[in-house]
Amino acid sequence: MKLNISNLKNKEFWQSKGYQLPNFDIEKMKENTLKNPMWLHFGAGNIFRAFPAALQQDLLDKGLSDRGIIVCESYDEEIIEKAYTPYDNLSILITLKADGSIDKKIIASIASAMNVRDSLNKLIDIFTHPSLQIASFTITEKGYSLVDSSGSYPKEIAEDLEGNFQTPKTLMGTIAFLCYKRYLAGKLPITLLSLDNCSHNGSKLHDAVKTFADSWVENKKVDAGFLEYIQNQQFVSFPWTMIDKITPRPSEQVKAILEADGLEDVEIIKTKKNTYVASFVNAEQTQYLVVEDVFPNSRPPLEEAGVIFTDRETVDKVEKMKVCTCLNPLHTALAIYGCLLGYTSIADEMKDKHLKKFIEKLGYEEGLPVVVDPGIIKPEEFLKEVIEERLPNPFVPDTPQRIACDTSQKIPVRFGETLKAYISTGKRDISTLTYIPLFFAGWLRYLMGIDDEGKPFAPSPDPMLEVLQGYIKDISLGDKGPFTDSLKPILSDEKIFGVDLYKYKLAPKVENMFTELVAGKGAVRKTLEKYLD
Repeated sequence: MKLNISNLKNKEFWQSKGYQLPNFDIEKMKENTLKNPMWLHFGAGNIFRAFPAALQQDLLDKGLSDRGIIVCESYDEEIIEKAYTPYDNLSILITLKADGSIDKKIIASIASAMNVRDSLNKLIDIFTHPSLQIASFTITEKGYSLVDSSGSYPKEIAEDLEGNFQTPKTLMGTIAFLCYKRYLAGKLPITLLSLDNCSHNGSKLHDAVKTFADSWVENKKVDAGFLEYIQNQQFVSFPWTMIDKITPRPSEQVKAILEADGLEDVEIIKTKKNTYVASFVNAEQTQYLVVEDVFPNSRPPLEEAGVIFTDRETVDKVEKMKVCTCLNPLHTALAIYGCLLGYTSIADEMKDKHLKKFIEKLGYEEGLPVVVDPGIIKPEEFLKEVIEERLPNPFVPDTPQRIACDTSQKIPVRFGETLKAYISTGKRDISTLTYIPLFFAGWLRYLMGIDDEGKPFAPSPDPMLEVLQGYIKDISLGDKGPFTDSLKPILSDEKIFGVDLYKYKLAPKVENMFTELVAGKGAVRKTLEKYLD
């Protein structure tokens, strides 16, 4: 059986295999959507299919909406060719539960799918329609960045800013151009909604669009009122959001399940741009979407699908709760110690009594006392769900090596904010902490690129890796120390830790723990036993 709209008519086949079918007229939904588009999304990857598309499907199934989403891909055009067109824009959502069971659901909420490069005139028609409420994005954080590593505009961005106004080559240039067309159509209101997993995502999107507006107004390419339109949230809003749902690449294990059900064309395809797609997406069951409720042209009733609408301050608090305390620090700690102990699966690490106890103490004992409480989600419950359900989920094939990427850039937020909270509130002298410094010491040990069995490994990419390893290059497994001269340039760096660890007397504890971790083969495990047993 192939996945397409025609074959969905064979309900007996799908239902006998446990698939949940759409509870609405797909053709009527498409007709309604194309006649009066409501929601346009940029970024056709797996997270979109697993989350926003599934939210709108929920509303359609409940009879709370009669329209779907139009999706547009701007980066990897093969996604539409390989994962949408052959399946009539349908997909199979496989929900991976922590108990090892799965749910199977046909997602049919996508009314149309296209690539930006081929569809500018279609996009103008959609964007100038009064019914359009939302243009949303899952394009990753780098999708909003207009400058390269040197701080300069790449060629295509520069061309769009300076002269390439009517035929933009970049996505952000295209969005700004579409907004201008909507402005010319009568200052029609719209929400530009970033659903990417980055802090203050709405502001990043706003700043990118405004950069084009500023340049075009300055160069007299557009009406000066366009800038006022972009800046007035009664016309154009850029809400902040917090999105949380682990959506790994399509799983071979899931593919085998679908094939056993009798499905054809479930091959996992790797595009030329290294995107992994299939007719199905697999994702964890847990999901959170918290959205600043600023929608000048109204919105679908997504609260009926579980979305939490609130104010900007609360969205920021939820983000800080997750990133600074209840999820990201634990993930990073598991990543570093997992690499040292030879693990290749986060879920397998959660079977290690020392590592599980480590993140429990890190979260409950040293994180929660100064957690930012958003009020709408209880940090204790969120943390428990992370430790007991999400991280141990065997279906979510996340690796410590992937999570360990760019650790030097993550530490100031994931750990430094907790240190600064203790200092500012006076709740605890940070020199009395145990598990945060144990993580810091483990990270220094990880930078050596030698695992607990004394075997070399390649640390994950990090922009500071070469510099950091330069400080510790003369330290070998079995050395006795003291290591102050080697470690001080790192431990005193406020850009890494948020504070100077020597100033607050935490550095000596990190140095002592590091000395224990480099004592010889097996020292990592022995040190964990010392502090956790």
